[in-house]
Amino acid sequence: MSKLTHLDESGAARMVDVSAKEETVREATARGRVVMQAATRALIGEGKAAKGDVLAVARLAGIMAAKRTAELIPLCHPLPLSAVAVELSLAEDAVEIAATVRTTGRTGVEMEALTAVSVAALTIYDMLKAVDRGMRIEEVRVVQKSGGKSGEFVQP
Repeated sequence: MSKLTHLDESGAARMVDVSAKEETVREATARGRVVMQAATRALIGEGKAAKGDVLAVARLAGIMAAKRTAELIPLCHPLPLSAVAVELSLAEDAVEIAATVRTTGRTGVEMEALTAVSVAALTIYDMLKAVDRGMRIEEVRVVQKSGGKSGEFVQP
């Protein structure tokens, strides 16, 4: 296992110095899902959720969250994002969420993609909790990343 980069020699938390790293195009995709009752899923599909268009609001929330990641995660670098795409699709018992984030920079955008998926999922929960308190946010994970010294990663 490699050394933890967010700890200094004495074990104190620190922000990693990325100034010597090469700027490259970096991209990451994260996925997750919100599992719900069939009736709740039907409300989304029929556009009948009391709080409005669940998928549109969740998409915007995810995009906004990606842009604010460094404010939420203490040691995360603020990055100039080139693109953020949040896709939501209805499955039989869930809303599937995928977020892809891109930058040209010295560090990756995995945290921004994970934050986008997480906040989109939380938004879905918030908008539908009055009708389905048993919803579950599941399987939030990075499925792909590219760029930088560590190169390409694809979730098996």
